[in-house]
Amino acid sequence: MKLEGNDWIYSKKVKEHFLNPKNFLKNKKEIKDFDGHGVVGNMKCGDLMEMWIKVKNDKIIDVKWSTFGCASAIASTSILSEMLKEKGGTPLKKALKITGKDITKRLGGLPAIKIHCSVLGDQALRAAIYDYAQKNNRTDLKVEKPLEEEHH
Repeated sequence: MKLEGNDWIYSKKVKEHFLNPKNFLKNKKEIKDFDGHGVVGNMKCGDLMEMWIKVKNDKIIDVKWSTFGCASAIASTSILSEMLKEKGGTPLKKALKITGKDITKRLGGLPAIKIHCSVLGDQALRAAIYDYAQKNNRTDLKVEKPLEEEHH
């Protein structure tokens, strides 16, 4: 199947990040020194997102992620990972303020029916920051515990 012509309903930026996702986890060895890990979604519906963050000097300096998700989820998380690594990293408290709208805007928009997919990466990021906060007794990071996953 060719992703060209009038059949592709996404922006060029979405297509770029879907076909060439940035910071995608290719090998588990890439995450041995990461400080936080988050998992969101549900394998029953096919949307599962995992994210690992590396923190230094209270900034997220590296991100890896993996998903079983659609083009919107892949592109959204790819661009989110780039946003987090820009300018030498993103302070944890600033990272918690990134919204699905911020991600969608950076992508040049998403079809309305796919907006919900853009929040998977955002939720996985929050889960990873929560994990980091728990491991490091960071009560100053106001992040809610992720919802428990259903495993069947």
